[in-house]
Amino acid sequence: MNIGIFILLNTIMFDLLYKNIIRYIDLSEEEFSQFTTPFQWKSFKKKDVVLQQGDFCLFEGFVLSGCFKIYYLNENGFEQTLYFAVEGWWITDIDSLINDVPSILNIEALLDSEVLMISKKDKEQLYETMPQIEKLFRIMNQQSSVALQRRILSLTGKTADKRYLEFLQKYPGLEQKLTQQQVASYLGITHEFLSKIRKRISLEK
Repeated sequence: MNIGIFILLNTIMFDLLYKNIIRYIDLSEEEFSQFTTPFQWKSFKKKDVVLQQGDFCLFEGFVLSGCFKIYYLNENGFEQTLYFAVEGWWITDIDSLINDVPSILNIEALLDSEVLMISKKDKEQLYETMPQIEKLFRIMNQQSSVALQRRILSLTGKTADKRYLEFLQKYPGLEQKLTQQQVASYLGITHEFLSKIRKRISLEK
């Protein structure tokens, strides 16, 4: 690869990460460079499995492009999608990462995707050398907890129609890139019922 193109792509990648983290903390150019040093760029093809249930999660990943589904299998063996991770989102199993327990989640690429990955070991080293980074991940974990709580309340307290409309608002343009089954898994309904919802909403417009 041409060195100029490589530098440009590298700048674009880390620019996305920079815009994400300055929402939570302030970092100088030197500090940001120190922060990003341990990150590694990785690409995943559609259907690649990043984390499998039963494995230990030893990473956090910042999504540069593409889409991942984070899901688990319920007691009946049916797939339940917790969320989709698109550009600007993070992927991990926070329970497995923090508590050193086997993951109950699966992370799979739904599209060809690119991610900046940092290992648990490297992140903990950053904590020791850059105290503000511990604050960064603490705030992000709090935000994740809020999002998960809202997700649970949506699944248990809102109609499927409202959940579908929320999905469209939360992930604009994503529906066209996913299968009907994948969207239905996120909504907690069958793909047949999703078809009825789409038809009903279309008639109401």
